[in-house]
Amino acid sequence: MKEKITNIPSKIVALGLNYRDHAKEFKLPVPEEPIIFMKPPTAVIFDGDDIVYPAQATRVDYEAELAIVIGKKAKNINAADVPDYIRGYTCLNDITERHIQGRDGQWTRAKSFDTFCSIGPVVTDEIDPANVAVRSYLNGELKQDSNTRNLIFTIGKIVEFVSGVMTLLPGDVIATGTPSGIGPMLPGDEIVIEVEGIGKLTNRVVKAD
Repeated sequence: MKEKITNIPSKIVALGLNYRDHAKEFKLPVPEEPIIFMKPPTAVIFDGDDIVYPAQATRVDYEAELAIVIGKKAKNINAADVPDYIRGYTCLNDITERHIQGRDGQWTRAKSFDTFCSIGPVVTDEIDPANVAVRSYLNGELKQDSNTRNLIFTIGKIVEFVSGVMTLLPGDVIATGTPSGIGPMLPGDEIVIEVEGIGKLTNRVVKAD
């Protein structure tokens, strides 16, 4: 199954520091359990939509990620049963205002601006999520290049953990974390997120009105 993704999820749950190379990049210890945060549905855009650079922003970063799309209601799921609850996988750009993130000391405001969660172009169940390349390209230049083999927590562990905290509904999205190589974007830039077997998610950055 491979189909275009167009539905707004009820919630987007995301993981921080879930690639060993990203933790090393920030000189942070590998977490003992998943670190989760949320992005609002109002942040969601799709392939070809514009990323709006907020007027108060001073550094807006791209973060390439593999994302899980939930297929049916899930609560307190064991890792072994997780495949039965997954509709498929897609690309996600966890766009972040990095300076606000640093000032606030927590991530909600920095991650939640409108247009700060790009997903697509399709959802598919035809990949092995434990072994796919994850890349980003800024204006055609390769910036991130890793593989989900480097994930700290597996897909099963992630869904088990998140479903133990909150009920996941059909269409909900879980972003699995970003590898090293994150960096800033500016108005006029084009950012492409690519996950092997899924395709390329392309967006341009524009100034806020």
